[in-house]
Amino acid sequence: MELAFIPSPSTGVVHLGPIPLRGYAFCIIIGVFVAVWLGNRRWIARGGRSGTVADIAVWAVPFGLIGGRLYHVITDYELYFSEGRDWVDAFKIWEGGLGIWGAIAFGAVGAWIGCRSRGIPLPAYADAVAPGIALAQAIGRWGNWFNQELYGRPTDLPWAVEITSSTDGRVPGTYHPTFLYESLWCIGVAVLVIWADRRFKLGHGRAFALYVAAYCAGRFWIEYLRVDEAHHVFGLRLNNWTALVVFLLAVVYLVVSYKKRPGREDVVEPGDGDGAESGDGDDSGDRTGAGSTSPRDARSVTGPSGPGKGTGGTATATADKS
Repeated sequence: MELAFIPSPSTGVVHLGPIPLRGYAFCIIIGVFVAVWLGNRRWIARGGRSGTVADIAVWAVPFGLIGGRLYHVITDYELYFSEGRDWVDAFKIWEGGLGIWGAIAFGAVGAWIGCRSRGIPLPAYADAVAPGIALAQAIGRWGNWFNQELYGRPTDLPWAVEITSSTDGRVPGTYHPTFLYESLWCIGVAVLVIWADRRFKLGHGRAFALYVAAYCAGRFWIEYLRVDEAHHVFGLRLNNWTALVVFLLAVVYLVVSYKKRPGREDVVEPGDGDGAESGDGDDSGDRTGAGSTSPRDARSVTGPSGPGKGTGGTATATADKS
């Protein structure tokens, strides 16, 4: 007999007249705002300009949503293209179904486009937004709670989540709240990255690599608890293998990057000319004032790479379904 459990919402959508307000979408939107807010603070602390993170996110977020949806549809194609299914549902992203692996991969492409247009090194940008991405995932996972999806094995633990829906093969009962486990794990990952970045001055994409490795470590055991339909390879779910491979790649990057490029970038954002140097524009509040230059600005303008130059480098960088 269950003495306590986490109740599920009776519905994942509330209608404001003809307008549907979906809990899943709200979780993703809130997560994006938190990621941009924290990323902006970290970017400014590294010597960058206020607003740059948001400007690049305009590229990264849409690419990430497309990539996340593509990964989900490709790896769970039978939900949309098998007999009795409607392929149009593949476009209904608001009903849930985003794969974090595709979201990060495609989001990195969008971020690369945005960074390239500004002459910004992608690894530095990835380091700034890494803990924010982890927090966005933590918030986004609650979208699965609204949709009563992606829970784990049956359990009578007091923190079990109660599933009341019987649609799409669900069996009402109490289950491991894997969405909650992953949400808490992602918060821990964000804290870890922020601490390690302050303690060891991570640079050249290593803060992002740490985020990737730490997330994959948690995703592996959480994925093992899930009972939703998934493709299996040699007895393990596909996402277990993905987490393992990506974890190893992130660790290799950490080691190789540290050996080849120790330390942190001196310059993360090139100058915009006389207007930026004199404190003109919307980012003037981040400077010491017109006609004066702070030590941080002096470093950004005349760093080791030369006037207005940024360091080079490459790197890879929501509630997800898979």
